[in-house]
Amino acid sequence: MKRIACVLLLALFAGPALAQDAYPSRHITMVVPFPPGGIADLTGRPTAFAMEKALKQRIIIENKAGAGGAIGMAYLANAKPDGYTIMMALSSISIIPEAEKLFERKSPYQMDQFTPIALISADPTVLVVRSESPWKTVKDLVDDAKKRPTKISFSSSGIYGTLHMAMEMFAQAADIKLWHVPYTGGGPAMNALVGGHVDALASGPAAVIGQIKGGKLRALATWGDKRLAALPDVPTLKELGYNAEFYIWSGLFAPAGTPAAVVATLRNAAKQAVADPEFKAIMAKIETPIHYLDAPEFQKFWDQDAAMLAAAVKRVGKVEDKK
Repeated sequence: MKRIACVLLLALFAGPALAQDAYPSRHITMVVPFPPGGIADLTGRPTAFAMEKALKQRIIIENKAGAGGAIGMAYLANAKPDGYTIMMALSSISIIPEAEKLFERKSPYQMDQFTPIALISADPTVLVVRSESPWKTVKDLVDDAKKRPTKISFSSSGIYGTLHMAMEMFAQAADIKLWHVPYTGGGPAMNALVGGHVDALASGPAAVIGQIKGGKLRALATWGDKRLAALPDVPTLKELGYNAEFYIWSGLFAPAGTPAAVVATLRNAAKQAVADPEFKAIMAKIETPIHYLDAPEFQKFWDQDAAMLAAAVKRVGKVEDKK
């Protein structure tokens, strides 16, 4: 009888404990390491909303901007690996550690501190200027830049961030010198261009399509290997003879060490999210094609992209912040 009583007592206490351990049992925070209005934010919000349906828990977006995304990325790298803090990052996650090596500085994080969950989208950057600018083509811009080195300015999401690297790769391929003005994210960088504070910008399509169609911005080229379906009349830089190719991808990550079962739950939620009709409609509205890869395929994609970006960082070399 005593033995039976002990078993029943253990079962009584174990029940609530097991229930408490069910994941997720409370809200999840999705870190976006850039301000609102940029690609990571535009992709992260509908992804979070769609994943909530699968997880039956709220996912709260927390924008942690600064240092080209490094502040938010470092925050996730050091977060508790319990599945309650995840991140929607851009390809700049691979750039920052390589850039810090150039300056012999310690990186705020290392890539092995992250566990991939899913790739959500991948788009080439678009070179845009204001519609009233004198440059109708890339040739116009390049010719002017050669006559006036460092006089044409461009904004970015931060030094060595995705938008900065794309422009540096173009400038190097075109043999021109531009003036870099870094901001805290893609949203502020685009506002700087629209507001007349800078002359040009490399941006993900989702952030600028509306301004292009509204007549405020003019697209001169894209960094893709083929023309964008949303901008069929805009040539690629490669078409124009410039060896510059760059993609801004958005992917979900968890801290390294997150339990496999929790990662599996998040992977399943991401898979359901990209298939959600409402999510598809939102992504179509911002004209960002879904490019879903589950964790194993995403890891391979990330490894290849990181190797390409590391080589690009070395080619560009040291770039000081001139702000």
